[in-house]
Amino acid sequence: IDSHMAHLPEKMSLQMVSTIHNSSLIQPGFSLLSFDGQVFFFGQKGWPKRSCPTGIFLLDFKKEGLKLKPAFFSKDSCYLPPLRYPAICTLKGSTGLPEKCQYIIHGGKTPNNELSDKMYLISMVSKNSKKVTFRCVEKELVGEVPEARYGHSINVVHSQGKHMIVIIGGRSYMALEQRTTENWNAVVDCRPHVFLIDPEFGCCTSYAFPELQSGFSFHLSLVQNDTIYVLGGHSMENNTRPPNLFRIKIDLPLGSPAVSCCFLSGGISVSSAIMTQTGNHEFVVVGGYHSDNQKRMVCNTVNLEENKIEILEREPPEWTQEIKHCKIWFGNDMGNGTVLFGIPGDNKQLISDANYFYLLKCQGESDKDSEQMAQMCSQSSTEDGGESTPFEDSEEFSFSFDVNDIDTYNEDEEEDKTDTGYWITCSAGCDIDINTWVPLYSTELNKPAMIFCSNGDGHWVHAQCMDLSEETLIHLSEVNIEYFCTEHISLARGLQTPREIPPLAKKPIKALRRKKSLKAVTPAKKSCIRKLFE
Repeated sequence: IDSHMAHLPEKMSLQMVSTIHNSSLIQPGFSLLSFDGQVFFFGQKGWPKRSCPTGIFLLDFKKEGLKLKPAFFSKDSCYLPPLRYPAICTLKGSTGLPEKCQYIIHGGKTPNNELSDKMYLISMVSKNSKKVTFRCVEKELVGEVPEARYGHSINVVHSQGKHMIVIIGGRSYMALEQRTTENWNAVVDCRPHVFLIDPEFGCCTSYAFPELQSGFSFHLSLVQNDTIYVLGGHSMENNTRPPNLFRIKIDLPLGSPAVSCCFLSGGISVSSAIMTQTGNHEFVVVGGYHSDNQKRMVCNTVNLEENKIEILEREPPEWTQEIKHCKIWFGNDMGNGTVLFGIPGDNKQLISDANYFYLLKCQGESDKDSEQMAQMCSQSSTEDGGESTPFEDSEEFSFSFDVNDIDTYNEDEEEDKTDTGYWITCSAGCDIDINTWVPLYSTELNKPAMIFCSNGDGHWVHAQCMDLSEETLIHLSEVNIEYFCTEHISLARGLQTPREIPPLAKKPIKALRRKKSLKAVTPAKKSCIRKLFE
C-alpha cells in the first residue's frame, strides 16, 4: 500500500494570471519556446511592429502578472514571419549541451492566412539581463517536400547514431483547381503520409501505410528513441475524433530507412489537447475536445516504457465555474509540467477579444531543464477557426488572451488604483463587501468594476454604487471624458462654463457685375474715332 501511495500523481493546481501587458498580441495558434530555463512566445497576432520586429517575446512572470519583453535576432538571421499553428519540436546538438539546443519550426499560418511550407531552425546566441538574441536559419527542403500545412506535428527520432525529422498529419487549403470564390479558404486534411527529412541535407521522403487511411490534424505525438506514438486528432472528412493510437517505428541503417506503422488499442478520443512532461517517462494530457461543442474536462497520464505505452485517467484540477461553462478553451505547454491556458471573456466585454488566463501546474516545483522536458513532447499548435463555426475544432488550443479589468484607467493611474484596492468604501451609500459581493456586469469576474471620479485629485468609485448601467459604463470607457460620481456631480455642474457659441458665418456678397478689362486701343483706331466725332 505504501508503495502504491508513493506513485500516486500529485494534485494539479490552478492559478489565475491577474494582469497581462501587451496581451492583444497573443491570439489562437501561438507557440512557446523554452531556452535556458526561460519561456518565449512566438506567433503573435498580426505582423510585427517596430517595437519588436522579431515577433518573439520573453514571458516575464512577476507577482502573478505577465509582461511580454521583446527579443532580438542576430544580423545573420533570416526573416521569420509570425506563424500560427505551426509544428515545433527541439533538435539537440551532438554534444547534448543545453546551449546547443535548437527549435525546428515548420508550416503554420501567416497573418495574411497564407500557409507556409518552409522549415526554420532557431537557436539562442546570447543572453544578458536586458537582451536576448536569437539566430534563425531557413532550412532548404528538396525531394518529396511536404505541402504547406498547419495543425500537424513534428518530431526527431534517433536510431543507430543517426537522427531524422518526422512530419505527420495537418490541414491545408483545397487544391487550386478545386477552389472557387465560395470555398476559396476551405481547408482539407492533408494526405495521411509520414514524411522523413534529413536534418543535414534537407532531403524529404514520404511513406504511406494501410493503417493510415484518413487524414487527421491537431493530434498529439510522443517520441521515444526510434518510435513515435500518435494520439487522438480530428478528421475533417467525416468530422470525427477517433480514439487513434498509432506506433510508428523508424530504423536508420546505413541504407534506406525502414519505417513501419501499427494501430494500438487503448487510445483516447480528443483533439486540440495540451501535453506536458512531468517525469522522465511520464506525460500529462490536459483539455481538448470530445466534439465540436463539448470540452474534454478529464485529464490523462501517459506512461512510456520500452516498446510500451500506457494511458490512465487522472484526477483533474478543481475547474472554476467560468472554465466549466465556457464553450472553448485554449493554451500551450510551458515545460516543467506547467500549462498556460485561457478561456474567452464575455462577448459584451469592453475589449472584444478579451480572455482570462490560468497557470495549470501538473507537478510540484522541479529543477529539471525545461528544454529537456520539451525535447520528447510535440503537439500541433491547436486548432484554428479559419472560416469555420465558433464551436468547430478551430480556435481551440492555441492561445489568445487579453486580461484587462473593465475599469477606465491608464497605465499611469494603475499604481494609484492598486494601492486603493477594490474593496474600499467608495461613497456614503457604498455596500460592496468582499464576502457578499456578486458580479452585476457581464464584464466582471472576480473584482467589482470601478470608475475614476475626476473631482479634485480624483478617487475611485464602484460602478454598482453609482447605479451605472452596463451601456453607460461601456460608453464611458470608450470616450475620453471626465466622470464625476454622484457626490460631486452637482459641484462639477456649478463649475461648468457656458458653452461658447461660434459666430455666424457671413457669406461674402457677390458683385452685381464685373468691370470688363479695358482693351488697349491702337493709333489707327483712335484716328477713326476722332473722325467720327468731327
